[in-house]
Amino acid sequence: MDFTPYKLLAERLDQLPNGFPPTRDGAELRLLARIFSPEEAGLAAQLRPDAESPEAIAARIGGDPAQLRKRLKEMARRGLIMAVRGERALAYGLMPFVVGIYEMQVNNMDAEMARLFEDYFQAAFSTSLMIKPQFHRVVPVGRSIRSTIEVRPYETAADLVDAAQAWAVQDCICRKQKALIGDPCGHPVDICMVMSSRPGAFDGSPTLHAMTHDEALATLRRAADAGLVHSVSNNQKDIYYICNCCTCSCAILRGMAKLGKANVVASSAFVNQVDEATCAGCEECVKYCQFNALTVDGVAHVNAVSCVGCGVCVPACPTEALGLIRRPNEEVKPVPETLNDWASERAMARGMVSS
Repeated sequence: MDFTPYKLLAERLDQLPNGFPPTRDGAELRLLARIFSPEEAGLAAQLRPDAESPEAIAARIGGDPAQLRKRLKEMARRGLIMAVRGERALAYGLMPFVVGIYEMQVNNMDAEMARLFEDYFQAAFSTSLMIKPQFHRVVPVGRSIRSTIEVRPYETAADLVDAAQAWAVQDCICRKQKALIGDPCGHPVDICMVMSSRPGAFDGSPTLHAMTHDEALATLRRAADAGLVHSVSNNQKDIYYICNCCTCSCAILRGMAKLGKANVVASSAFVNQVDEATCAGCEECVKYCQFNALTVDGVAHVNAVSCVGCGVCVPACPTEALGLIRRPNEEVKPVPETLNDWASERAMARGMVSS
């Protein structure tokens, strides 16, 4: 097979702030070849991250605008590139591999793709998890925060749901991928949430199951009850998804649990606190902590360095001895305001210019 188009696309994807690091044996090329045809890879490699109209793309790379529009629309439908509403019609651009192209392949994931991704994850992708700012930021559920403290709207998952106007859910591609390679984790699969400020945004979607506001909150509660960690994009404004993650399957959190890499997600502004007078020392909380931040010696103790402030253990405590409190201001890392701000900071951290 001629991997030239895939090499061009891989290099272009690695030029994005998210990164797409190469491997010695070409695992990333085999993965791209499973997702893109050679022609699609060649076209995607010529797109820019800032969406352009088909006419503008045709003027830049050549070709008939009408035919190009048809090809771009089909590629966007399959989650290979992004499509956004332009002034007059849809505009198209290059999408990062993670978070982006990979997550859009949930309905195409099979055993072959699952193994190809695992090969790539083990060989190279995990190295990109250490670059800051991190891909994801942990947000707690509102009921895990002690009611006496002020909470900013972007810091709790329930508030993010309340602020949206449309909600939907789809299967978690990470758990689906792990199951297909024979290593299922047992957590719920139909749990990845997306949101929009536009009412009815997901109605009629062939890949997403639209939900009501109450159904979205119920999905969030179901995730919390299953011991899952709520993660969002590492920015304040226009958050459009909530990943309900676990260290056993999530491609990002696995970097912490399986590969021994710390700080693969940005912690929330909160940390767990134990009321020692109420704690029964039952160790129930330890079962729910995925970050080894809790130990019990008569009463529970919190390792503030390991605690990411997710609050998953709080509802599991039968004596209500746990609760999140805000970290000291000097310990709270500033969150980029927009996704563009995040991309600029990450590009700088990688020693590159965001383009």
